[in-house]
Amino acid sequence: MTQAAYELPTANGAYRAARIAFVQSLWHREIVDQAHAGFLDAMAQKGFAAHQIDRFEVPGAFEIPLHAQSLARTGRYAAVVAAGFVVDGGVYRHDFVAETVIAALMQVQLATETPIFSVVLTPHHFHEHAVHQDFFHSHFRVKGAEAAEACVLTLENLARLAA
Repeated sequence: MTQAAYELPTANGAYRAARIAFVQSLWHREIVDQAHAGFLDAMAQKGFAAHQIDRFEVPGAFEIPLHAQSLARTGRYAAVVAAGFVVDGGVYRHDFVAETVIAALMQVQLATETPIFSVVLTPHHFHEHAVHQDFFHSHFRVKGAEAAEACVLTLENLARLAA
């Protein structure tokens, strides 16, 4: 999809601005930033300029769904991408947080009819040493690119439904 147009059709025939919102948590920012970088690179290859993608930062993954919902409801975005890294910090059940965030993102998508894409990842094990840091740096970059692929394909499919 080469994105020269300013608006994209949706499945119900309405149009949304050809803009994407990227919401990311600040926990483990050096890793989560890689998802954003991978997303931007892949979107550029699909014809989306960096200025069409707005980045928003929230404290942690738990805050992502409300922000995604607020952005989706503005009607200014054709899609919202969420990125976060939920790790076992030994304080609370990280799997509960991750499951709650993903379920809430799905609710936002269905309620607003705005596609929501998740790069909110929860590893089985994460330690602060260089091996895990390096692995997840690379992994988040790949996942950001995969989110871009899913985003473009979904927007193309919604445009076909509207035609």
